[in-house]
Order: sequence, then C-alpha cells, then structure tokens
Amino acid sequence: MSQHAALPARYDHVGSFLRPKYLLEAREQNAKGEITPEQLRKVEDKAITEIVRFQEDIGLKSITDGEFRRTYFHIDFLDQLGGVKTDIPVTIRKPDGTEELAPPAMRVIDKVRHVKDIQLADFQYLKSQVSAGRTPKVTIPSPTMLHFRGGRAGISKDAYPELDPVFYDDVAKAYGDELRSLAAAGCTYVQMDDTNLAYLCDEHMREAARKRGDDPNELPHRYAAFINKVVAQKPPGMLLAMHLCRGNFKSTHAAAGNYEPVAEALLKEMDLDAYFMEYDDARSGDFKPLRYLPKGKTVVLGLVTTKFGEMEDKDELKRRIEDAAKYAPLEQLALSPQCGFSSTVHGNNIAVEAQRNKLRLVVETAQEVWGST
Repeated sequence: MSQHAALPARYDHVGSFLRPKYLLEAREQNAKGEITPEQLRKVEDKAITEIVRFQEDIGLKSITDGEFRRTYFHIDFLDQLGGVKTDIPVTIRKPDGTEELAPPAMRVIDKVRHVKDIQLADFQYLKSQVSAGRTPKVTIPSPTMLHFRGGRAGISKDAYPELDPVFYDDVAKAYGDELRSLAAAGCTYVQMDDTNLAYLCDEHMREAARKRGDDPNELPHRYAAFINKVVAQKPPGMLLAMHLCRGNFKSTHAAAGNYEPVAEALLKEMDLDAYFMEYDDARSGDFKPLRYLPKGKTVVLGLVTTKFGEMEDKDELKRRIEDAAKYAPLEQLALSPQCGFSSTVHGNNIAVEAQRNKLRLVVETAQEVWGST
C-alpha cells in the first residue's frame, strides 16, 4: 500500500463549470467553419483565465480549467487514445419534455496506446494562470469507460482475443504515459471521473451488465484491479482521486442506489488517494459504506447539489458530516458539490450566481467544521 497524498484543502469541487455564452457561441462558429481552431483556443484561453479568477475569488485551493475546452467529460479524451473509436452521444427527448443523454458507443478497434500527450497543453495554460498557493487539477475519464459501456462485444477480438491481462495492461500503460507527461510539466493532482462503479449500485444498470455477459458482483473487483494497474504507473508525488458520478446531463441523473455493492472494492481495494462520492439526495443511500475506508485515504462528501439552484442549509450540511463521521474518521473526510456544474457543454439548469453561492457554502462550511485550512 502506497503512502497517500493529501488534498489541497477540506473543500474541493469536481471540476466543470457553466460555460459563458461567448464561449458557446465561439464553439458554434468553429463547428460551422466561421472561425479557426486557433481562434477558438484564444476564446477558450480568455474564458479559462476568468474561471480561474472565479475559483480563486471564492477561496478554492484546487483549480481547474472548468473543462471549458471539452464538449463531453469522457469522449474528448478517450477518442485521442490510439485504438479507440467513439460516437457522438445522442440526446433523447422523453415524453415529459425532459432530455437525457444516450450513452455513447465506445469501441476498441485496435491495440490501445498513448499516441500523443492529450492534456499537456491544456494543463500548461491552466498552470500559467493559477496563483501561488493553489493547486491546478486535471480531470480525465476513468479507464473503466473503455470496458463497461460495451463489455466484451465492444472490444476487438482481433486486437484482444483475451482481455486479461493484455487489454487492461495496455490501457494502464496509455494512462501511465499521460500521467507521466503531466507530472513532467508540474501536475500533482489528477481526478478520474468514473460513472461505472456508481452505475453498478443501480439494479437496472446491474441487469444491463448481466445482459452484456458480465457479473455485476465481480465487476467492481475487476475494476479495482484495473485501476490499480493505473495507480502502479502513477508518478511519485501525484495525488490521484476518483469521482463516482451517477450521471449529470442538464440536471438529470442516470443511476441511483446505495454504494454498498461497490464500497469494499472501491475504498479498500483501489489504491487511490481520494474519492469524491455523490451524497446530495436520497438516491445515494446512507453513509454506512464509508466503514470500509482505510487509514490515509480521504472521502470527499458531495453533499451540495449542482443540479438545482436551491441552497442547502449549512446546519443540515454539518449534521450530515457528523453522520458520515460515525463511519469514517472526520479527519479523513472533506466536502464538495456532488458533481460538476457542466459535465457536458450543455450545462445544468442552474444560474451562474447559484454556482458561486454553492461553492462559497462548501468553503465556509468546511472551514467551520475542520478549521480554516
């Protein structure tokens, strides 16, 4: 078991922010060929400089680029790995008028490999904008995305007649190459966004996994071993966290259920430093699964929702932190919103002012519970 790195502060955030209107317009212009990719990047740079100031003004210690250069939290990254092909997700309008995102098809069509530095230039710009005493954070999708969505059928049998160990080793090596390129540029904090373990808490999703030929009771342990292959590649001094996401598209969610089915694999078996866990409403279940948290690791409690603008009550947040501390030591807990504010370019149905107020609430509550650090 490795020595675990500590978070920059007891208050954190998942990473994505509402895109400003002028950035969305520039993205549309680029899609239509009205401006060049270079011109779009300059607009992105301006928006990122502003969102960095926004985070610093609130008092956050971990700073992201808001994921402003991405359309989707997962596809934009995974599509740049060699051997991976993704389709653009389809938005489905339901009879009640709400919209949901149909999961994108991700196919492994060849050997998975790291063919270029994916996040390096983006990180270098972010780092150049972040003030001293703050930590720039990079968010990337979890490697489990390459298996869970399609299962065995989504992975070329020509490239990988057997998955274990070659497929998992190749993906881990590709991720390791990416982490090393970031570390060489000074990156010390990376968060992997994983929907799949949270989806395995949901009985409908567990049934879908069975239909793909996977055992939902075995998958969390297989994914723990998979993630640990990535952790083994982690450069020294880098904090590696995971966000357990239950889906976040235009204020909807895709999965519900207590963390109990995955808790032991997640908290005990995965050799990660920190876990961002969604606990913003009843669909997330109780805090009992936190009893599996070993010494040295941190769980960041996602108690403040990013899906709706209504403000949480500070005393209620403190009471829920006390509840969580019955199962895991208070000194191993922290606080954040449950998810990003804009996991896809579309954004949640929440106002920019509510985004600011909710982050301020996280910072203030954490400082009152744990002290000013």
